[in-house]
Amino acid sequence: MEKTNVTINDIHDAEARIDKYIRHTPLLRESQMDKILGCQIYLKPEMLQITGAFKLRGALNKILSIPKDELKKGIITSSSGNHGQACAYAGQMLNIHATVVIPEDAPTVKSRNAKNMGAEVISWDRSYAERWKKVDEEVKEHGYTIVHPFEDFNVMAGQGTIGLEIMKSLPDVETVLVPIGGGGLISGISTAIKETNPKIRVVGVQAAASCAYYASRINGKRTEFESRETLADGITCGKTGTNPYPIIEKYVDEIVVVKEETIKEAVKLIADYAKLIAEPTSSVVIAALLEGNIKVRSDEKVCAVLTSGNWDIDKIGKVFNNEPVKGVL
Repeated sequence: MEKTNVTINDIHDAEARIDKYIRHTPLLRESQMDKILGCQIYLKPEMLQITGAFKLRGALNKILSIPKDELKKGIITSSSGNHGQACAYAGQMLNIHATVVIPEDAPTVKSRNAKNMGAEVISWDRSYAERWKKVDEEVKEHGYTIVHPFEDFNVMAGQGTIGLEIMKSLPDVETVLVPIGGGGLISGISTAIKETNPKIRVVGVQAAASCAYYASRINGKRTEFESRETLADGITCGKTGTNPYPIIEKYVDEIVVVKEETIKEAVKLIADYAKLIAEPTSSVVIAALLEGNIKVRSDEKVCAVLTSGNWDIDKIGKVFNNEPVKGVL
């Protein structure tokens, strides 16, 4: 029977299902960043995950839940890159055909890595709607099973294992900061946290240039947003997800947005102090603290989820050197 929600039990089941296939990323206490960010900061570095991003958790939980006779036909997804790499890795691991429809302007490293893991990579329009039209065409022709990056409840449950790990590593965590793109990650994490300890605050962060969830929260209803170019290519969001939206409204305490210049500063700060390469998509959570968009105390234990580190190294270099870098629309 198809799932219609995600629960804490689903997330515990996902934890057991994917346990031997993923890397349990550490929780890093970065006290040298405390004064700059105004709190006691902890980092959850999912760029250290296999495939360089959190997406492997959700993709694996979904794919390992698909009946074997369906899997034989192959899987397909559309992705800005990181979810595509996760599906490619799972396909390689399980010896099944994986097809990934990736925006033509996605960072080269993301499409290259998916190809290197044996996936069929289709470079297509940046438009979300156009890419999913292509997915539907491929499904009709080949019978693939779709592994959606954020609408699928099994994917959300896999992402929610990050929340379980945070609470195990830091039981007295007070605030957890999570980037929001399609909404699958924060749906899973917020469910894990709020159904375990409702007192923990969950804050979602979007790039101000592409922030449908923020606009929807302000307007009190689902609102489309006319996106502008942003460096945070992995969380462009002109429209809220159908399934994540009610979960986010139920469990996410606050949603804030950050400017492009602050995202760049956050990328540099994470590299300087934590010695981690975080793509701009990841860095919005630190940018939110830099901008003062989230009220925190100096003694407050705050965990920032750094989602990924898959970005072209030459672009990262330009950010470090204060050179112009073009975002995506």
